Amino acid sequence: MTAAQGSRVGRILVIGGSMSGLFAGLMLRRNGWDVDICERTPEELAGRGAGIVAQPALIATLEELGLDAAELGVRIATRRLLDRGGRIVLEHDCPQVLTAWERVYRLLCAAFPAEHYHSGREFVSARETANGVAVRFADGRVAEADLLVGADGLRSSVRGQVRPDAQPLYAGYVGWRALIAEDAMPPAIHRDLFDAMTFCLPPGEQMLGYPVAGPHNDLRAGKRRYNMIWYRPADAATELPDLLTDESGIRHDVSIPPPLIRRAAIEAMRADAARLLAPQFAELLGGVERPILQPIYDLESERLAFGRVALVGDAAFVARPHVAAGVLKAADDARALAEALSAHADIPAALAAFECARLPLGRRMVARARHLGAYLQASRNETEQAQSDRYSVPEAVLRETALTDF
Repeated sequence: MTAAQGSRVGRILVIGGSMSGLFAGLMLRRNGWDVDICERTPEELAGRGAGIVAQPALIATLEELGLDAAELGVRIATRRLLDRGGRIVLEHDCPQVLTAWERVYRLLCAAFPAEHYHSGREFVSARETANGVAVRFADGRVAEADLLVGADGLRSSVRGQVRPDAQPLYAGYVGWRALIAEDAMPPAIHRDLFDAMTFCLPPGEQMLGYPVAGPHNDLRAGKRRYNMIWYRPADAATELPDLLTDESGIRHDVSIPPPLIRRAAIEAMRADAARLLAPQFAELLGGVERPILQPIYDLESERLAFGRVALVGDAAFVARPHVAAGVLKAADDARALAEALSAHADIPAALAAFECARLPLGRRMVARARHLGAYLQASRNETEQAQSDRYSVPEAVLRETALTDF
């Protein structure tokens, strides 16, 4: 009897309790597996992240899992471009649903049994046994399972063990992010920005903003939020290390917690905003007390399956945000893994089939995102310059950003 026929076929441990881990847990439980999710962070993850684009395929997947996606976020119909003076110079029809990371996370978390979700459980190592895999945690616990799924994101500890050479690659630019309460926006700026995905394109940079649900998925007028991200080149040798250094002089790897970003770095960003951006965006950024600094990375894995260990979501591939497909890819990875396990009685064979199905998609997604973001890099080779020339045109930015065409 297969998992698809509803039998309890074995136990799976999922490392990572964010979007990817929850999608994996729900898809695998639906196919009959006993699944436990282990998340190293002791506190609830809700409230992290910012806005996301709810692609139609993502909405369909949520509904497939029996989740109510009818009011997932804010619906818009238009994209627009503002010039340096704040005037609308280009518009493009593009209906989409824009939501918040927290909204999707809460939907998934509420659907997964709380007794099988373990916070504060940090993965240390795994070793294959005769019949499965033994997983050791930082608190000394050891758990046995038939399969281990690494869904623990960009800095995956599971990937670090099975494929330590697969490391994130800095893309050459950063994003300054912020979420602003709708009722905190001046009326004139709200009128200009809030009902569309709005861009401003200083040379070699990209600013965009769009509305998302408010806290606890509040979609009432005045209770929503405005999500902004400003992509800016930052040289890997000098500018990025400076941005990742806090007030006490400590250099952070990969990213820096918002409260530790140096005040001087924030003030320099605000001064540049006043000089380069449409005044609507500059004024909003000027009022953000604690912006988020997000260095942009790529990650491309050559393998996803290692005996009885599988990598999914951002643990496997990370594409630059311009394709807006990270959450959708996590969902599709989870479905593909569940389907492969249902189609094959042997777990290593199932993981090999899963890898064969998902590697090409991950590579296309990363390549597409690199093309869209090439013009934002601090430096470019000849190929990247050609991509930059093609995708830095305003019409191309409005037409192709945040659409799953890869």
